Amino acid sequence: MSLRINDEAPNFSADTTQGSINFHDWIGDGWAMICSHPKDFTPVCTTELGLLAGLMPEFEKRNCKVVGISVDGVSDHEKWSNDIESSQGHAVNYPLIGDPKLEIVKAYDMLPADAGDTSEGRNAGNNATARSVFIIGPDKKIKATLTYPMSTGRNFDEILRLLDSCQLTAKEKVATPANWKQGDDVIILPAVSDEDAKKKYPNGWKSPLPYIRVVPQP
Repeated sequence: MSLRINDEAPNFSADTTQGSINFHDWIGDGWAMICSHPKDFTPVCTTELGLLAGLMPEFEKRNCKVVGISVDGVSDHEKWSNDIESSQGHAVNYPLIGDPKLEIVKAYDMLPADAGDTSEGRNAGNNATARSVFIIGPDKKIKATLTYPMSTGRNFDEILRLLDSCQLTAKEKVATPANWKQGDDVIILPAVSDEDAKKKYPNGWKSPLPYIRVVPQP
């Protein structure tokens, strides 16, 4: 099954380093981000999980829960967490899902159906597609995805920027232009008529082209 933006995020129950969860129940009425990793004790992922732990206040103020997942078991995650804290300076303060039967990474289309049913004997190389980020809204639908190669660490400033855009555009009829950051001008959606736009933006807008209507961020 191929997952696309606006598909419902597959639900699952799983053991984590913070106890068992039902994913949709765990999300509740807020936002969530899944950060997937191909294997425990891998160098790039170790730096990512440590940095992410240090950024948790940023996700919390955006009402976004964070969960990590690797195809290894929870006991390995707990050992890995010790390495992460000692080397990166931040203790992992969000749950890490164990997926030793590969069920969740398959449900999220990160490994093919014929990848087998165990993490035993697998390595980071043949799990390489499990390097994805999923941003999920309160409606349990996928709002954005990013997939990184093994050799490139994730840019969490960009992930937070993406989350900000997803949250803004979910409540306002606007789009965010290239390199937009929180507080920058935005673009009124083409589906909004000029008449309706004038009600929302009585001071008007800038139009560098007829089909672009730029306004301050609402």
